[in-house]
Amino acid sequence: QVRLVESGGGSVETGGSLNVSCVSSGYTDSGRCMGWFRQAPGKERQLIATIYTIRSSDYYGKVYYDDSVKGRFTISHDSAKNSVYLQMNSLKFEDTSMYYCAADSWMSSECIGGLGDADFAFWGQGTQVTVSS
Repeated sequence: QVRLVESGGGSVETGGSLNVSCVSSGYTDSGRCMGWFRQAPGKERQLIATIYTIRSSDYYGKVYYDDSVKGRFTISHDSAKNSVYLQMNSLKFEDTSMYYCAADSWMSSECIGGLGDADFAFWGQGTQVTVSS
């Protein structure tokens, strides 16, 4: 089992920045692939980014980004803190959503190949990000 706890959401004006964090606990090998999703009201949950977190692997730190956030968002991992972060810059009104941290045991290449929400077994409770225009 993997437990995920997000923090760091909030409200910001268009063009601003926010950083959201996700602390992972439990059997970390089950959550070697970690990602951020978002879901706005009335919309499907959307994959934002994934990162492979096994330090001993050549794929450590390899990432995937959805086209909608490339160049603006950065996912990172701190193994000492068992944490994944999402730095969000140049925020747009349409980035307003509930942001969720997710984890599963996908191997390296699958982890950064563009997964869906059905591919993740472990989820955090979500943190709200609101961008005002």
